[in-house]
Amino acid sequence: MSDPTTLDSYIDALAAALGLPIDPAWKPAVRANLEVSLKLARMVDEFPLPDETEPASVFRA
Repeated sequence: MSDPTTLDSYIDALAAALGLPIDPAWKPAVRANLEVSLKLARMVDEFPLPDETEPASVFRA
């Protein structure tokens, strides 16, 4: 989903769904941040974990 046209369509759809107006002047910055977020998400998703990996414990105060 790194194609600028696809990302712009995605941004427009999410903005409309959330009722969030995005100034056209800010769209390149929004797209750049989304590209970075998607890149980081890909890195996390592709990181191999062994089958015996356990989720972290939950601590409550």
